Amino acid sequence: MMDFAGTPGTATAFVLRILQSFFAVASITFMVTTTSFYQVTAFCFLVASMGLQVLWSSGLAILDGYALATKKVIHNTGLVGLFVVGDWVTATLSLAAAASSSGITVLYFNDLAGCNFGEECQKLQLAAGLAFLTWITIGISSVIMLWILAAG
Repeated sequence: MMDFAGTPGTATAFVLRILQSFFAVASITFMVTTTSFYQVTAFCFLVASMGLQVLWSSGLAILDGYALATKKVIHNTGLVGLFVVGDWVTATLSLAAAASSSGITVLYFNDLAGCNFGEECQKLQLAAGLAFLTWITIGISSVIMLWILAAG
């Protein structure tokens, strides 16, 4: 396998995984600090999806951190194949959750003549925006993983 930026066990991969975890945790935090998120299915889906993203990205960040500490780059084809599948699944779920949550926030703000929840509306918007940032970083990782697997 060739060494690309973002190969498992490199600093780039570690930073991408940390960013994924950070954005997902921030999205969850903003969403659950509202009093009414549980009333909308799309918002519950966002919390569940970001929770899965935190678990996946944190686990891979730990693996990348260990590989960095031992100065090893992960080139196992089976393991990289697992990363490809996991990244694409979590990327798809993250995009679906971000898009559905954004749709509901647009409904609140534009179609229902403004949001009546006050500060909660800003938190809902921030949670959806951070979910998109999570999706962007996981999308980068998933393309890199697919690229590495194809080059291998």
